[in-house]
Amino acid sequence: MKVASFKQQRNIPGFNLTLGYTLTFLSLIVLIPLLGLFVYSTKLSFHEWEKLLISKQFLLALMLSLSTALISAGLNSFIGLLLAWVLVRYRFPGRKIMDICIDIPFALPTAVAGIALTAIYAQNGPIGYWFSFKIAYTPIGITLALLFVTLPFVVRTLQPVMADLPREQEEAASLLGASPRQIFMHIILPAILPAWLTGFTLAFARAIGEYGSVVFIAGNIPFKTEILPLLIVSKLDQYAYDAAAAIGITMLLIAFILLFLMNTLQRRLNRNINKNN
Repeated sequence: MKVASFKQQRNIPGFNLTLGYTLTFLSLIVLIPLLGLFVYSTKLSFHEWEKLLISKQFLLALMLSLSTALISAGLNSFIGLLLAWVLVRYRFPGRKIMDICIDIPFALPTAVAGIALTAIYAQNGPIGYWFSFKIAYTPIGITLALLFVTLPFVVRTLQPVMADLPREQEEAASLLGASPRQIFMHIILPAILPAWLTGFTLAFARAIGEYGSVVFIAGNIPFKTEILPLLIVSKLDQYAYDAAAAIGITMLLIAFILLFLMNTLQRRLNRNINKNN
């Protein structure tokens, strides 16, 4: 009886058909294109791979991509936490408008965002004019563009989790004399930490592969403001498709390793939370 019940839970009506459609769609949209990228990159010999990956241009682009993506994801982790907290816990005039504005980077074409940021933060722009240092065409401008693009990933990941937090535990802790800081550190933070890490990971993964919003404000100066996606486009312009595929594979492996580590950590955190509950 238990075995039959287990099979009924697993083999719901239409399971084989829906699984087939899912695997077909996943293969056509994700797996086969990625496999093609791997196959195309094999046109490079081992010596050519080594020469590409240790070249100064690639290493500088890699360091710039990783550093700006890490900084933007880290900053947005705290900014997104504050925004999600304000939107969930407080009611004030203009709250719905603020909530809608969070999704603007999703709807706005990234190229339009890049043009707008460049026009505003250039040295002759309305905001960049007031700074004694350059923002556009520097790593600061790249980080600014990535902040704009990746902010919704953190906010929209944290917002539903914060909305579902039970207030009873916070009220009980407050009645027992816990300070707001203790309530946040011991009750709220452990509950939202898995979602917080997910938001950070999504923001980082998006930032490391972002192109449209960065291409204008970066200026694409070799060895200075050239990130990996810009390097890929420059290789394509030179008809070096195999080198562009190799750089794409490198970016894919970095993103995969990060997602794997973060998902592993998230599962452990969820397991610990379930044990404590």
